[in-house]
Amino acid sequence: MNKFLAVVKREYIQRVRTKMFIVATVLGPVMMALFTVVPAILTNMKTGGPVRIAIVDETGVLYEQVREAILTGRQDEEEEEPTGDAAAASAANENSMERMRRTGAKAEAGYDVRQVALGGETVEAVKRRLDEQVKRDELDAYLILPADLLQQGEARYYSRNTGDVFTRGQLEDRLTRAVRNQRMAVNNISPALMGAINKPVKLRAARAGDESEREDKGQGFVMVFVVGFLIYMTILMYGQLVLAAVIEEKETRISEVLFSSIRSFPLMMGKLIGVSLVALTQLLIWGLAFALFALYGAGMLAAGGVEFSMPDIPASFILYFFLFFLLGYFIYATIYALVGAMVTTAQEGGQVALPVILLLVIGFYLAFPVIRSPNSGFAFWVSMVPFFLPITMLVRVVTQTPPVWQILLSLFIGVATVV
Repeated sequence: MNKFLAVVKREYIQRVRTKMFIVATVLGPVMMALFTVVPAILTNMKTGGPVRIAIVDETGVLYEQVREAILTGRQDEEEEEPTGDAAAASAANENSMERMRRTGAKAEAGYDVRQVALGGETVEAVKRRLDEQVKRDELDAYLILPADLLQQGEARYYSRNTGDVFTRGQLEDRLTRAVRNQRMAVNNISPALMGAINKPVKLRAARAGDESEREDKGQGFVMVFVVGFLIYMTILMYGQLVLAAVIEEKETRISEVLFSSIRSFPLMMGKLIGVSLVALTQLLIWGLAFALFALYGAGMLAAGGVEFSMPDIPASFILYFFLFFLLGYFIYATIYALVGAMVTTAQEGGQVALPVILLLVIGFYLAFPVIRSPNSGFAFWVSMVPFFLPITMLVRVVTQTPPVWQILLSLFIGVATVV
């Protein structure tokens, strides 16, 4: 036991004292701040003046509607943005292009809209005149509303900066709203009435049998993927450290001397736990820094009159998240140690260990059929496979908690796999 603790102490102290550990530990919160504060500053930064747009209205009735929709569109869009559960679902489901569109919407600089009358000229002649204004930097873009726009639903947009997809998307949305309102006016339909008819229905979800009828907003399900992502990132960052720690003595030919005084099992376990404690120490420091940032952000929101509430997650779920995170980390760290025992150089180990992380990715994919049928035979067996159970068993816990014996059996299989 003393030899085992000596290995753990040596692996931990040696790595914690390195300059790289100290630098990475300090840079972690700094990078966290940069990735949270800087984007917020950039999205609110005004770069240049308003977008100058000219509108050629061949319909003769749409200009005022379109102008009002463009100038007041941002306010309307902010009012129509989902809140509460809908906002959480939207944030979880929107893809990267949608997030980019929202970021562009927040960073918009406003619009300067002007009307260009035909005055007896042909549309082509007006286009040539407007093209010259764009070239002289007197105009940024112009919009032509054809006479059949209400029937055909297609307008023409000409811009100096065709790569500005954010402005183009905003104009398309607001033009659609203006045309829709005009169509309703033509057919004597009240926009307010249509808004009331199209008002979405809110679905309040609660677990059956829960007398308190506490609303389930999906926080537990999100936490499953947070745990999986943490395991993934931790293995990417520290798996190579475990691999290097096992190969270290083999490369220097000291392993023969070590095995004369300590068995291979306590040596390997000591290295695994020692390096893992280094990883967990760094993660703990980063976690505390993140909690401080979160508290500061919540305080700023509260000072600004924005309500902020902590996710309503049962205490038992938090315990399971912690246990399965540790179990998942040690299972995959053990695989890296296994690879280190098989190879003789770090270069070979890096090549062999590459497919290891794919096992965790498979666990993410298996989570989706488990969500639909958490008590099926398939869900049971994949939650007992040690490489997948950190994700699949957690999914079962937060969707439809299985019997305690199944959770304990899953934990036992995971620990046995590590040993």
